[in-house]
Amino acid sequence: QVQLVESGGGLVRPGGSLRLSCATSGIAFTINTMGWYRQAVDKQRELVASITPGGNTGYPGSVKGRFTISRENAKNTVYLQMNSLTPEDTAVYYCNVIPYQRYNYWGQGTQVTVSS
Repeated sequence: QVQLVESGGGLVRPGGSLRLSCATSGIAFTINTMGWYRQAVDKQRELVASITPGGNTGYPGSVKGRFTISRENAKNTVYLQMNSLTPEDTAVYYCNVIPYQRYNYWGQGTQVTVSS
């Protein structure tokens, strides 16, 4: 049974940092490329970070240099370090495999709110 449990979100001021975690099970973690996605109100879900089984990472321009994805294969866990947060980063953040259609499953996500 697939489980994706995101945590670490919260309310943070602009310029602040958060570290998100995603504990996984049932997805053959070590051989999958993993990603962090986010969905803001009235916007489509978007991919904000990816990491291959070998540790190669990728980011869109909107977060490059501010977000860092990492993975700990021994714990089947993926992380997202977010620095220099802005109100535009406010969203629900989800982790999933890439492509997410592989398991057709989403966790509950974790809310990140950036506000003064």
